[in-house]
Amino acid sequence: MCASYERERLESRLADPMRGLQPVIRSCARWARRPLQPAARLWRRNLQLRVVAFTLLMSVGVVLLLGFVVIGQVRNGLLDAKEKAAENQATGGFSVALNMASPGSQAQDSSGTGSTPDPVDSGTWLNNLVAQFQSGGAGVYWIATLSPAADTGAGDFGGSSVDPRGARGSNHASPTASIPKALSDAVETHTGPLKQYTMLRFDNGTQPRPALAVGKRLTDPNGNAYQLYYLFPFDQEEKTLGLVKGTLATAGIFVVVLLGAIAWLVTRQVVTPVRMAAGIAERFAAGRLQERMQVSGEDDIARLGESFNKMAQSLQVKIQQLEDLSRMQRRFVSDVSHELRTPLTTVRMAADVIHDARTDFDPVTSRSAELLQNQLDRFESLLSDLLEISRFDAGAAELSAEPIDLREVVRRVVDAAEPLAERKGSRVVIRGDAQPVIAEADPRRVERVLRNLVVNAIEHGEGRDVVVRLATADGAVAVAVRDYGVGLKPGEATRVFNRFWRADPARARTTGGTGLGLSIAVEDARLHGGWLQAWGEAGGGSQFRMTLPRTAGDSLRGSPIALEPDDSRRNRGLIASQAALASVPAPRAGSGFGASGAAGNGHGTDAGRSRPPLIPPMPSVAPARPATADPAALPGNGARVVERREATREDEA
Repeated sequence: MCASYERERLESRLADPMRGLQPVIRSCARWARRPLQPAARLWRRNLQLRVVAFTLLMSVGVVLLLGFVVIGQVRNGLLDAKEKAAENQATGGFSVALNMASPGSQAQDSSGTGSTPDPVDSGTWLNNLVAQFQSGGAGVYWIATLSPAADTGAGDFGGSSVDPRGARGSNHASPTASIPKALSDAVETHTGPLKQYTMLRFDNGTQPRPALAVGKRLTDPNGNAYQLYYLFPFDQEEKTLGLVKGTLATAGIFVVVLLGAIAWLVTRQVVTPVRMAAGIAERFAAGRLQERMQVSGEDDIARLGESFNKMAQSLQVKIQQLEDLSRMQRRFVSDVSHELRTPLTTVRMAADVIHDARTDFDPVTSRSAELLQNQLDRFESLLSDLLEISRFDAGAAELSAEPIDLREVVRRVVDAAEPLAERKGSRVVIRGDAQPVIAEADPRRVERVLRNLVVNAIEHGEGRDVVVRLATADGAVAVAVRDYGVGLKPGEATRVFNRFWRADPARARTTGGTGLGLSIAVEDARLHGGWLQAWGEAGGGSQFRMTLPRTAGDSLRGSPIALEPDDSRRNRGLIASQAALASVPAPRAGSGFGASGAAGNGHGTDAGRSRPPLIPPMPSVAPARPATADPAALPGNGARVVERREATREDEA
């Protein structure tokens, strides 16, 4: 049976290879999150930090937006001013060049008499033109000339292969590399000046710089066409724009820091009273009922402080009244319980005498003597339970912890419950006792808890078997008692631990219980720093789980046994749906962990008697449930429950 279970579990793992990687992925995720946890905790708990951070973030966004807008406006203004100045400068230069190439100007320069001028050398004239224009704008602009005829090879150069009107540039400027081809072609076909942004390049290794090229098509004294260009660099504009950027950056940083400081100061005025109120509330909750807030002013914070103080005063009065009432009730219960001891002892002695002589009485009187004896036994149990409850209420309960093996405690409890199990037609089966289950606990209290759970399971098990399961893992030990009786309705899993609570008031108590057993049991579990939890479904039975720390004083992080058993209706439905999807045949009847023929861990009153299994067959495939945290045992149990992986079900022979 176990071999079949192992084979099916291995096949399921092989069918889903990512299942084996999930623990590794979760471990890596936890390792990656560990350094960020302090910062995340500080971020969640500090309101002032979040407000200042959001203020700084929004301030940076606003400053960046304003910076982009201002820089864009400044850049556009500088470019517009540069274009206008460049056009004016270039227009004047083009006029001068046009006058220098006129025939009248050349005749006056050659003879001064106005006669017909002699032809001039175009190359020399262009050189003089470039030098003359550049001398008036050194460092402000560069001059360049181009001759489209030189590019195409057209024109007669007097038998020479060198174009005397070739490209010329002032101060090592490279005309062919600086003037875009598109601008040169456009100037050749237009009569007016044209402009275009370009990169001013040099032939002496100087770094290129952005510039504005303004060009026009002109003619030299010989009537040959050439192109004259003014190249205006953006050196000054770049310096101005850089100065503006630096100023905006400095002002932006100053504004962001100033806004952050203002936000810190403003939020501090609001957060400080809130922090004071939180601290006072924590001390108030810890029992220091005289704590009050200091109130100054008449603003909203002052009104909050006054309201808080009024609430604290009212709560203090109510808590004191409740404490006095609770103290009186505990004292009354304790006094009554102690005072009833003496008359109860006397009545017990008289009842024992009558009970021993009941054979001499008539049947009615003999039956009355038996009923009197039974009710006196129940009365004594009720007094003992009331005294125990009063000790828990008064905080006087003491824990005598020592290393014990829970297997021995469970066996003693099961042996003591055998007569009741025989009368009810049930059988108690112990599982998980192959290995020692050691824990530091009070054996008397643990045995009392388990006795309550086993007896209740037998009483409400409707004659079906009761399974007691033990497990240990991750610094915790657990004992679960599973029955297949009437079960619990929704919402009854927490109320079952209330004092004198009964699921069915009309149901008779065959064992003479007092109604305080589970209340004392849950207090015993809390005294150990453990949990006592219940699960049930109507008509499907119930399971009570006690989880204790393996070492006294340790805190629990989870339980080795799942609170909801694997054979619950929900888990059976999940397994059936998985089997249908995977086309896995259903488990054979009688196979599984619930069969009565399981060897090794069976313990019961009917071990040698042939009978059909009364435990529903357990699923042979573990249900695929997401890893969840164990629910809190009861409100106010002081146990912090953290998420953990559910322990894998133990292999049983």
